[in-house]
Amino acid sequence: MRIILDAMGGDNAPLEIVKGALQAYRDFGVDIVLTGREEDIRQAAAQCGETLPEGVTIRHCTETIEMCDDPALACRRKKDSSMTVGLQMLRAGEGDAFISAGSTGALLSGATLLVKRVRGIRRAAMAPLIPTAGGDAVLVDCGANIDCTPEYLLQFAYIGNFYARHALKLERPRVALLNIGAEESKGMALQKEAYALLQEAGEAGHLNFIGNIEAKDALKGGADVIVADGFSGNVMLKTIEGVGSFLKVKLKDIFFKNTLTKFSALLVKDGVNDIKNTLDPNERGATPFLGISKPVLKAHGSSNARAIRNAVRAAIACAESGMEQEIAEHISLMQTGERTAGEKEAAPKENGQSM
Repeated sequence: MRIILDAMGGDNAPLEIVKGALQAYRDFGVDIVLTGREEDIRQAAAQCGETLPEGVTIRHCTETIEMCDDPALACRRKKDSSMTVGLQMLRAGEGDAFISAGSTGALLSGATLLVKRVRGIRRAAMAPLIPTAGGDAVLVDCGANIDCTPEYLLQFAYIGNFYARHALKLERPRVALLNIGAEESKGMALQKEAYALLQEAGEAGHLNFIGNIEAKDALKGGADVIVADGFSGNVMLKTIEGVGSFLKVKLKDIFFKNTLTKFSALLVKDGVNDIKNTLDPNERGATPFLGISKPVLKAHGSSNARAIRNAVRAAIACAESGMEQEIAEHISLMQTGERTAGEKEAAPKENGQSM
């Protein structure tokens, strides 16, 4: 298996990207192709005190997509950028998955333009695994699509359902619609219309739809797949990340208050570390764009080497799942026939939020 990795994307590129790639190569034994400026990549490897092994190669690129570039046009204008070249390699079958920690919007637009969506999928969606009291859950969408239609949410439910079956090993995941209340009448027109479509899919036996769910109940483990428009999903995701950071600070303050609390910290150290790791986005690695015809994953913009190593692990799992084929085989269940003005197969206008 070969994973293509954008070496120039993210706040800590290329050093942390290269360091993470080398860790992943040692841990997982997969070939890795680093796209980017060869001189910079080799310098980063030297800073790690290593030379690139035979299984880690470089595809030289002369350009880099910056955060200030127009996301919708970045891959069109910078054809020799590390992101564009990586996506082209994936499309050509020169790798099994592509990872970038660069611009979310540019990656979404480029993946749609170059790799293409599964035929019949209206919009690709970002689907991170989020921690809950009952284990991980899939949140779909979390920022790729701010303006949604009921059909989009129906498709998000299906592709999230397939992803949960593979990633969480669940035979029949519980699918719920993120809303401000559990009652069927809650929400705006979008949620009400989407609820009707999801309920119909549930009654037909295609989804295990359990109704609306509030964010607090979702975090208690009330659902395995949480369906949301990109705006609501992104707010939920960022809130979880913020609470994680808040808890780390407060726990440190509590346990280092005096000698007695320091001894207490030693007794619960392992448990506290487990909580910290559960809430740490670097442990998640990367989020897949569900609905793209081949695995494309977005790593956090501030990813460190551990995050990149875990992103490769996530990419391997996506590549082995065959999920895209499963989505294609069930596409007829996800279509309502509605079309929005100006909706075409071309790359969507950028809505992606940073991760």
